[in-house]
Amino acid sequence: MADAIIQRPRRKSASYYRLRRRLIQGLQGGALLLVLAYTLFPYYWAFVSSTKQGAALYRSALLPALDFTYYRQLLDNPVFMGSLLNSAYVATATTLLSLVIGLSAAYALGRIDFPQRRAVLMIVLMVSIFPQVVVLSGMFELINWMGLFNRPSALVLTYLLSTVPFTTWILTTFIREFPRELEEAAIIDGCSHFRILMKILLPLMGPSLASTGILAFILAWNEFLFALTFILTDENRTVPVAIGLIAGNSRYEYPFGQIMAASITVTLPLILVVLLFQRRIVAGLTAGAVKG
Repeated sequence: MADAIIQRPRRKSASYYRLRRRLIQGLQGGALLLVLAYTLFPYYWAFVSSTKQGAALYRSALLPALDFTYYRQLLDNPVFMGSLLNSAYVATATTLLSLVIGLSAAYALGRIDFPQRRAVLMIVLMVSIFPQVVVLSGMFELINWMGLFNRPSALVLTYLLSTVPFTTWILTTFIREFPRELEEAAIIDGCSHFRILMKILLPLMGPSLASTGILAFILAWNEFLFALTFILTDENRTVPVAIGLIAGNSRYEYPFGQIMAASITVTLPLILVVLLFQRRIVAGLTAGAVKG
């Protein structure tokens, strides 16, 4: 029986690999454009709608009319501008308190060994995904008993119910990534746990604190249910509720243009904050992804 002749596979040319690489890059670029169009078009359409008046709102023109009447009305509206300040105060206070409380709890859960640590982490995770409507009646009784009803500080207290478990869970994962040799060397030098946290770990956690703080800020800025329930007067309302209560000139008119203008105005502070802390957010979100 004749020996079988083994044929080597034919080697593909360099032009084939170049064509294949360009095809893959083209498909990736097309997919990226589709994702950007899907995510950015609603914001663009909101801006286009906010610059139209009357019957032009119901036309499908993709170019804005560049009529900023609704924006001028918002800037001249003291109730809306006051709601912006209320949202800024509530979101900032909630974020700072969440980071302080969450950082302390995260250090205890990430570095201090105690028997119930895993159970506490599971409880923190369960609380963070709890529906707001479940605790609404209980929080209403608590806020009323504390005398905080119809005050912005009531929102700060209730928002902590969502942001503290969230920040604690995320910061715990960041703290676990730090080598224990840093703390062991500090303990040998006589440092307490509080000093280790403040002097050693905290300076290293700038990116993670920035990314977690931004997410907590956005969560507090956009909250609607608690703000609608615990605040009654216009001077204490936050922006999401103020937008929801915008009314037209008559009961038969839906103020679509005004709502779109208010939505664009409310989104601008969030975009500004994200742009200011962009590098720290990216560094914080990718921290611990690569070891060594």
